[in-house]
Amino acid sequence: MSEASDTQAFLDPDASREYLRSWKENVDQMAARATAMSERMERLRVTARDGNGLAKVTIDSAGALVGLELTDRIHRFEPAMVARAVMNALRQARTQAAEQAHDIAVEVMGPDSLSARATADRMRSALERPDGTRQRDEEEPNEGGH
Repeated sequence: MSEASDTQAFLDPDASREYLRSWKENVDQMAARATAMSERMERLRVTARDGNGLAKVTIDSAGALVGLELTDRIHRFEPAMVARAVMNALRQARTQAAEQAHDIAVEVMGPDSLSARATADRMRSALERPDGTRQRDEEEPNEGGH
C-alpha cells in the first residue's frame, strides 16, 4: 500500500515540487562542498625535511616542488647523498600531502562520502606514486660523505 501512497504523492503537484526543491537543495549543497574541497586542495602546501637535516622541500597539492632549501651541511656529503636527501624529503612531503588531502576530503564531504574517498584515493595515488612505479626507500645519507 505504501507504493500507492508514494505514487499518489509523486502525482501530487505540490509534493512533486517539494521533492524537486529538496533534491535541488541537496545537489546545490553537494556542489558547494565539492567547490570548497577543491579550493582547499588547491591551497594545500606541505613542507618536509629529510632525516639528516640536509634538505627542506615544499610541495603543492599536485606534488610539484615549489620550494627547496639546502643547509650548509650539504658540503660534507657527496652530491648523490644530497640528491637522495632531497628525494627522501620529497617523498615524505608527498605522503603527508596525501594524508592531509584525505583529511580535507573527509572533513568537507563527510566520512561516508564516496566522493571524498574517491578524491582522497586519487590524490594518494598521484602524490605517493607520481610516476606510477613502486618507490623504494632510499638510505639516508650518513656523516662523512667525501
